[in-house]
Amino acid sequence: MKPLAKLYTALIFLFLFAPIAILLVFSFNSGNSLSVFSGFSLYWYKELFHDTNTLGALKNTLVLALCASLIATIMGTAAAVGINKLRSKYMRAAMNTVTNIPMVNPDIITGISLMLMFVFVGRLMGLSTSLNFWTMLIAHITFCLPYVILQVLPKLRQMDKSLPEAAMDLGCTPFRAFLKVELPEIFPGILTGLIMAFTLSLDDFVISYFTAGNGFETLPIRIYSMTKKTVTPKMYALATITFFVILALLLMSNLADTDDRGKEKQPRRKHGRKKRTDP
Repeated sequence: MKPLAKLYTALIFLFLFAPIAILLVFSFNSGNSLSVFSGFSLYWYKELFHDTNTLGALKNTLVLALCASLIATIMGTAAAVGINKLRSKYMRAAMNTVTNIPMVNPDIITGISLMLMFVFVGRLMGLSTSLNFWTMLIAHITFCLPYVILQVLPKLRQMDKSLPEAAMDLGCTPFRAFLKVELPEIFPGILTGLIMAFTLSLDDFVISYFTAGNGFETLPIRIYSMTKKTVTPKMYALATITFFVILALLLMSNLADTDDRGKEKQPRRKHGRKKRTDP
């Protein structure tokens, strides 16, 4: 069974990563064919950095993802701390259910409902354009927030609850005890939530498509608009760069988790005076 299991695993990985491998290889193609590799060239990377519209969309995407991930991380960490301190198990279960709704809800439903809400509020306020950068930012924070909460909550539950109490007994205020004691303990979860929120915001198309205004275009929306005509190989070059950036972020996240688990497995040294034994 072991050789069969290895073959099955290899086929699964081949199915998952073969399209990415083809994209990586043909991003260095000197021609514009996806079936014939004419020769190694950096021509499409050069063309990419001369495409001002694509670079503008990339800049918009990075600014949006960075703002959304930072705000979602701050709000998600605060929400996780609040949920963890709830004493009622029913209230905690209700909050966990509400947190999970944006994740299990289909993206198209979330996008349409947010669009309708933004248009309704915009008309009430008498705005000429209801959809813009700020509506997209609110939408991205909305679907990134649950992922941050679910990354920080397990770290809070693993932490020794007596640590902040001991800090406050030694004279710390609750806020100072959180900064000095709790924050370092849950930091790997916060970092993982930040990276996950950034990658989710970077990748999103459906919700962005429904909540974007006319003056703000993200990279997924631009690529979608290009599919109506022709996707040039410089998009393969951009996808290759994006793939390696996301890979680096995932490696950082996994290294942070590995270091945290390593610290948890280290046995605690007992401090005390050794018993004196008379010869």
